[in-house]
Amino acid sequence: MSDPWENLAAHYGTIKERRILSLFDDAARFTRFSAHAGDLLLDFSKTNLDETGLGLLLDLARTRGVETRRDAMFRGEKINTSEDRAVLHTALRAGEDAAVSLDGQDVMPDIRATRARMAAFAQGVRSGAIETAVGGRFSDVVNIGIGGSDLGPSMTTLALAPYHDGPRTHFVSNVDPADISGVLAGLDPAETLVIIASKTFTTIETMSNAATALAWLHKGLGDKAPRHLAAVSSAGDKTTELGIDPARVFGFGDWVGGRYSVWGPVGLPLMLAIGPARFDTFLAGARAMDRHFCDTELAENLPVLLGLTGIWHRNICGYDSRAVLPYDQNLRRLPAYLQQLDMESNGKRVGLDGAPLTRASGPIIWGEPGTNGQHAFYQMLHQGTTIVPCEFLIAAAGHHPDLAHQHDLLKANCLAQSVALMRGRMGQGDSYRDFPGNRPSITLAYPKLTPFTLGQIIALYEHRVFVEGAIWGLNSFDQWGVELGKELAQTLLPMVKGADPKGKDSSTRGLLKALNPDR
Repeated sequence: MSDPWENLAAHYGTIKERRILSLFDDAARFTRFSAHAGDLLLDFSKTNLDETGLGLLLDLARTRGVETRRDAMFRGEKINTSEDRAVLHTALRAGEDAAVSLDGQDVMPDIRATRARMAAFAQGVRSGAIETAVGGRFSDVVNIGIGGSDLGPSMTTLALAPYHDGPRTHFVSNVDPADISGVLAGLDPAETLVIIASKTFTTIETMSNAATALAWLHKGLGDKAPRHLAAVSSAGDKTTELGIDPARVFGFGDWVGGRYSVWGPVGLPLMLAIGPARFDTFLAGARAMDRHFCDTELAENLPVLLGLTGIWHRNICGYDSRAVLPYDQNLRRLPAYLQQLDMESNGKRVGLDGAPLTRASGPIIWGEPGTNGQHAFYQMLHQGTTIVPCEFLIAAAGHHPDLAHQHDLLKANCLAQSVALMRGRMGQGDSYRDFPGNRPSITLAYPKLTPFTLGQIIALYEHRVFVEGAIWGLNSFDQWGVELGKELAQTLLPMVKGADPKGKDSSTRGLLKALNPDR
């Protein structure tokens, strides 16, 4: 049996000088290289993929066991082998009648019970039935977390700003004191609910910020401060030590990774902002994408096609980064969210067998919303020496019908950029005015950014990461690469405070001296 990687490389060798624009001599090009899932449209026609290349990529997906591994994940098998864990974030958004087995036990009753407690708490805060310690309503919520406990809820809460009808939401993640001091400075402790989001209640950045917030609450409320706390954590003993009411503690299993956790208790700030009903609609969007991923043939499967396009660009074309460019201001945190989702999942150098990978894995993910990026880094995208595949996201309609003319301008800019990247423009007389073109892009289009649509989009990218990781043969669900720096920070903290840096390299000693001139 021939090697699909070798077949792809050989095919690319025959077409790599071909211009993408020439493929549009086929009047059916768009139809052949676009696909739908519900009301999402994925257009990957502005890439150099042709029928042969796509067929070879689909062969690669089958050969690498994408379908088998997908089914194992949804069955609750322990595909996170380095931690001997199942991967069941999809269970957090499963339907009311779903049964999901883990080690012979159905996890859904506990998930549904926790979601019901979340909804009751959120509705109580939103309605005023759950009062502050001084008898009023909570006007503000501060979520303290980091990584997935911040990026997920902060991105989604911002994305669904048009649907906010609850307390104002704020997010603190950075241990830099400027972050928490800047958030708390404009708030009243008598009207503020603080959510501490840390599964283990040991994350040093989160617990440092939590201590600062608790001191702030104590200063304003005295012994009543714990009544303004809630927690997203599975460490009940530690939350009790802080005096947090167990009814306000929401936990989840170790089979949910942080960057995949917004569907459960980590999404509490979003539920507080938009309400339990809309949060359920958000989950329903993701659930629809799950069904599409599981039930749709690979050739029409959006996560598969998006993942295969990524494999084509990363491994066959040799492009080492990917720009995510949402033409939607409310999605301005999506590139940062996808940085963690993708780079923490697939930024690996060894495979499931522990051996070094023989091919490049996850690309560098970056981006900004349009049209801002057009006046910043698009210069490099169009005329730089590095080709960066671009991924545009655009809604047919915005949330401001009185400003539809501006949304039309936004859409025109998005479409113009994908056309310009592909077509280019040469022969302008001065070389610095020439655009080489032939630069690939994909576009994800949707009617409007609603809770349902946002759920679809996030689940689409989750499953895209899964597809690419399965093809590379790595574990997308651990993150050992974050450990070393955290461990070294603990050993360096006493030295930052003045301890003898004996045994450290001269650079570290010199920097310690420069950063602590009075010690």
